[in-house]
Amino acid sequence: MRKNHLYTLAIILTLIGVALFSYKVYFLQFPLQPLTVEDTWDVETRVSFSIQNLPAKVSLYIPRSGGIYSAIDERFISRGYKVKIHEADGNRQATWIPRKASDIQFLYFRTTIRQAVKIKSTPKKKIPKTEIPNFEGAKLVAAKILLADIQAHAFNNDILIKELIYRFSKKPADDYVSFLARKKVGAKDRLILITRLLAVINLPARVANGFLLENFTREAKLRYWLEVYHQGGWHKYDPKSGEPYAEGKILSWWHGKEKLVLVTGDNVVTSKVSISLDKEPALMGAMWREQQISPALSRYSLLGLPIETQSVYQTLLTVPVGVFLLLIFKNIIGIKTFGTFTPVLIALAFREAPLFWGILLFSLVVGLGLIVRLYLEELKLSRVPRLTAVLIIVVILTGIVSMISYRLGVYQGLSITLLPMVILAMTIEKISVAWEKHGPKEALQRGLGSLLVATAVYVVMDLNLVKHQVLIFPELLLVLLAVTLILGRYSGSDLIDRFKLKISARPEKSGS
Repeated sequence: MRKNHLYTLAIILTLIGVALFSYKVYFLQFPLQPLTVEDTWDVETRVSFSIQNLPAKVSLYIPRSGGIYSAIDERFISRGYKVKIHEADGNRQATWIPRKASDIQFLYFRTTIRQAVKIKSTPKKKIPKTEIPNFEGAKLVAAKILLADIQAHAFNNDILIKELIYRFSKKPADDYVSFLARKKVGAKDRLILITRLLAVINLPARVANGFLLENFTREAKLRYWLEVYHQGGWHKYDPKSGEPYAEGKILSWWHGKEKLVLVTGDNVVTSKVSISLDKEPALMGAMWREQQISPALSRYSLLGLPIETQSVYQTLLTVPVGVFLLLIFKNIIGIKTFGTFTPVLIALAFREAPLFWGILLFSLVVGLGLIVRLYLEELKLSRVPRLTAVLIIVVILTGIVSMISYRLGVYQGLSITLLPMVILAMTIEKISVAWEKHGPKEALQRGLGSLLVATAVYVVMDLNLVKHQVLIFPELLLVLLAVTLILGRYSGSDLIDRFKLKISARPEKSGS
């Protein structure tokens, strides 16, 4: 019963840890690697016009919310104007209203575009309204005949839309297309006409406008495409080929046939959209998405702590990783060490100096301290005074080593003053006790084992990848805990004992 309870607990802990980890990686897009960057784009819209008639009210479409990209940190720069933002029919529009005006006006809109959260499209319960086709009489009849002819050969909506775009782009156009589009119209006007035709068969459609997110563009070219609602979502189609649109890095800006900028009165207006690529740490983008989607999770995240506190917890959270490695070395491999957590404490001591010099100086101080400790044994001191004396001697020894190394030009020796003195004193005490009880061979074996494990633990704990993972995904410690609980049931022999048993079991070769 207890065994089943243990396994159930381990499974629950693993599922919780993996679920939180997967949510952060696949939904909030937290980076798995440290120093990962992601693309962001700085977008600037510049509007200039000369005033002919006052007042001049300026309306500018600005990027919409939603989609695969989101606009953040919006800034409006103007002089003598106040700005109002309103939303209508899924579009966002900023309107500049003049307080005072001069002859030539310059208005700026700046924003940062960042990749939004990846959300799988799900069927919407509310289907968008289909606009009134506004076909009457002979045009309505021509529209229905044209659509019926295409539907007779189209097996799905994709083929229908592709054929419809082809009919309106081929030359010479057939009679029905020529009748419906009597005047020579541009490519965008043809898409508007196609949206009206699709409305006849109750397919909601619209024309979308946007810009390509490129590395650096002083004057981005406006792009447009057809969007049709079917199968529970909006689908994009290339305005020339009619193929499903390869969206790429296209920023959807607004819907409709209206221009980007509208100015009241007889005013001459020019507009220019500039786009530049920027790089930012992927962690910043993930934290922003977490704040937008899961504000509760964001409030109780370690990343919300002050930077100084984060750095403390980054070190603290690597300790369970080091202890887990110690468990593998002791219980599975079978390396003998001093105490349960002494190698981990030694590994923490190595953090104050480069690894090679840390091992060298640590061994030097422990060796000298062990000689003094063996001498103190002759004085027959009790445990607490003896430990106190060892600690005082360790401090004196570290000072002497630092002064000698400085005079010899070995400046790495100065870092020994930062090594935890208590760890050094306790290590000396444990080696000396093992020396007395089990002899010098066992003491040296455990000492070297502790140093070996401490070195391995330090190398792993000091990896940027490990420090990144435990701080960004602390829930993985639940998985580590689950594995530790399972290993707690392991009662077999370790690898070293198995190897010794295998060697001893080999039959000796008989002499000739």
